[in-house]
Amino acid sequence: MKNGTATDGAATGAIVIAHEVGLHARPSVKLTKLAKTFGSKIELGLSADGPWIDAKSIVKVMAFKAAKGSTLHFRAHGGDATEAVHALVDLVRRDFDESHGGG
Repeated sequence: MKNGTATDGAATGAIVIAHEVGLHARPSVKLTKLAKTFGSKIELGLSADGPWIDAKSIVKVMAFKAAKGSTLHFRAHGGDATEAVHALVDLVRRDFDESHGGG
């Protein structure tokens, strides 16, 4: 993970997708559901310079098509921005809580 920053209700963070098939349907749903639990405006991009999409929009996130090895950049603005970015980066780090074993 690259270190995120936070200033005056704004936060950023980035992490590389390790999930085998990237940001496909199930991870997209998990990401947007988690994003919606925060009051802050949360955006997602493949570059620190954007373009940015609404991380709370399942249609936009699924259309994003981030592949394995892509770096997801998060930015959030609002009272819980720092918590939101940390939670989303952690979800990606945990491989979207999907087990690839025989469980």
